[in-house]
Amino acid sequence: MAGVLSGLGTATLSDALDRLGLPGSALGISALAPGQRMAGPAFTVRYVPVGAVRGTVGDYIDDCEPGQVVVLDNDGRLDCTVWGDILTTVAHVRGLAGTAIDGVCRDVATPLELGYPMYSRGRFMRTGKDRVQVAEVGGAVTLGDVRVAPGDLVVGDDDGVVVVPQDRAEEVAATALRISEAEDLIIAAVRQGMTIAEARRQHGYHSLQRPEEDS
Repeated sequence: MAGVLSGLGTATLSDALDRLGLPGSALGISALAPGQRMAGPAFTVRYVPVGAVRGTVGDYIDDCEPGQVVVLDNDGRLDCTVWGDILTTVAHVRGLAGTAIDGVCRDVATPLELGYPMYSRGRFMRTGKDRVQVAEVGGAVTLGDVRVAPGDLVVGDDDGVVVVPQDRAEEVAATALRISEAEDLIIAAVRQGMTIAEARRQHGYHSLQRPEEDS
């Protein structure tokens, strides 16, 4: 299913989620560089601030499988990072699909050089060591304003990141394909001289993103 979703843009998938009444568009999470794409099941990690006894930032990367997207919930923090060049290198070697962080990344030259897909709230050089620690691996996390469960499908492109619930992935993909086909027909009609108003009417543009019961 990740392969099907990878061929669809996040804008189209977001419209499909809207039509099905599902959340999933991760606010504030954007690509490190233009031209990135990723799609795969989520491998989730949640961070918390360190306590009196300092914990570890984690060696979870050893448990990740090829094709997974690492989703790191650092509570949106911008003052310290939870991802750098060592993790990028290991993730690239292991064939991971990409990384999405509710927080910031650093050592950005490495993913840019390797072409490794990175999505975050930005970049900042200060380490998270002795500032944050892993609280949970493999639980539900937050990315932007979206809940992500392990195995949910995470898709990223130039427009940002969407999260598709694992148990609704086929339905979302089918809806997104119908929306994409309708938009292609609208564009083709306009190129052939039809007005945009008529093309939109003919192909049901204004109902594409609305919940089905409201269409």
